[in-house]
Amino acid sequence: MSFIPGSLGFDEFGTPFIIIKDQHKQRRLTGIDALKSHIMAARSIAKTLYTSLGPKGLDKMMVSSDGEVTVTNDGATILNLMDVDHEIAKLMVQLSQSQDNEIGDGTTGVVVIAGALLEQAEHLLDQGIHPIRIADGFELAAQSACKHLDSIADSFPVDINNLEPLIKTAMTTLGSKIVNKCHRQMAEIAVNAVIAVADFDKRDVNFELIKVQGKEGGRLEDTMLVKGVVVDKDFSHPQMPKELRNVHLAVLTCPFEPPKPKTKYKLDVASVEDYRALRQFEQDTFNDMVKKVKDAGATLAICQWGFDDEANHLLLKHELPAVRWVGGPEIELIAIATGGRIIPRFEEVSKEKLGYAGKVSELSFGTTKDKMLVIEECKNSRAVTIFIRGGNKMIIEEAKRSIHDALCVVRNLVQDNRIVYGGGAAEISCGIAVSTEADKISSIEQYAYRAFADALESVPLALAENSGLSPIDTLTQVRARQIKENNPALGIDCMLVGTNDMKEQNVIETLHSKKQQIILAAQLVKMILKIDDVRVPGENFD
Repeated sequence: MSFIPGSLGFDEFGTPFIIIKDQHKQRRLTGIDALKSHIMAARSIAKTLYTSLGPKGLDKMMVSSDGEVTVTNDGATILNLMDVDHEIAKLMVQLSQSQDNEIGDGTTGVVVIAGALLEQAEHLLDQGIHPIRIADGFELAAQSACKHLDSIADSFPVDINNLEPLIKTAMTTLGSKIVNKCHRQMAEIAVNAVIAVADFDKRDVNFELIKVQGKEGGRLEDTMLVKGVVVDKDFSHPQMPKELRNVHLAVLTCPFEPPKPKTKYKLDVASVEDYRALRQFEQDTFNDMVKKVKDAGATLAICQWGFDDEANHLLLKHELPAVRWVGGPEIELIAIATGGRIIPRFEEVSKEKLGYAGKVSELSFGTTKDKMLVIEECKNSRAVTIFIRGGNKMIIEEAKRSIHDALCVVRNLVQDNRIVYGGGAAEISCGIAVSTEADKISSIEQYAYRAFADALESVPLALAENSGLSPIDTLTQVRARQIKENNPALGIDCMLVGTNDMKEQNVIETLHSKKQQIILAAQLVKMILKIDDVRVPGENFD
């Protein structure tokens, strides 16, 4: 009877019943009450992000428990920093995170769509429709919407000799970000970075070759793309040269220090001669290490570990510039960029394992004399660094997130060059198509189809509202024009340019991103609608 979650009892008629342990200490929600609770929690999360959607979306200030301030309108970042307790609200956070991991963009839109779907589901539940029928209807409607997206998608030219279309797409992504004052510059940097590392034969982009480095001070306009690696370090000795040409690099993960036994040991120095012998041994070891590196032909040593002043002095004396305490990921990137091999022991240093860079220079910033190393003209020109400048740490962090979104969008276009038009145009077109499809269905799922179509219109409604337009009037006019002109590129004129044609405004989104938003939102809503019983420990549960 060990499988019974409690003890077995019998009433006066001999009928068995189970006494569940600590039942009085547990909270339980069942049926419609559980569904309503879940829907309310998810909608509250979606409502938080509603005002952040689109180019005129507002930013949110998130303050952590230790007082660290983050200002952003990136959906995934906002939800990650929110202190969420409700189980369903946590699912919304994960939804946004999965969109960010897979696509890199559309993290706010996917949550807004999911919130709108749950709102529509609540109305259907109030009408007495079973949650499973609603969930199935939503899933079929999502498939219908994705088929319609395939039919209205345009092919997008990805041409190395003409980057203008890619730049305009990246500008769409950056339109709602804090970096939009140097809109075009950031878009060009993102496009050039992706094109530099892209493998067009395999239609793939290796993001590990793109490093994003920030430095406080200066203006956002000072942000630049470095065809090489930027390291937040300087030469180990102030008297070492500040610029090197035709550099042969030894990338070392072994420290410049005498060898130590791996077991616990004790060293007794009984006399002055013993001390002098020990000191001489250390000096000979240092000399031997430097000699091995120099004999291999190295003109710069990049070391993962530190070394003391004596080793530093010997390196200067032997005219071997060095950089110490370079982190693991940076060491790997330097090795890839320069075509060198990471060397774990001095005995393995050889000419074949050295990397090459045309120029290594030390940059100095402002009055604080902060220094950074720039390794350029590398053997493998596919490794690049985006070097971001900004007035404070908060702006740099938000600029990094913005650049990441733009990089992801350009990467998605390299992988799949089909696009749809933004500004809510794709959602309105899908809403019309799904609504038309609903008229052909005789079963009860037609209600779910129409609800799905209404939910999709939450995106253009949010865009219009956040841009200071009348939401219902604007959506009605654009929807009517789409049906009349049969033009799926008509959307919300958020920037008040004077035209609703997103093709003219170059407001472009990748097909993959838009389909992913609809599919993920529908899957999450289906999962929430299938939960009808929740048991959680009460507050006094010990």
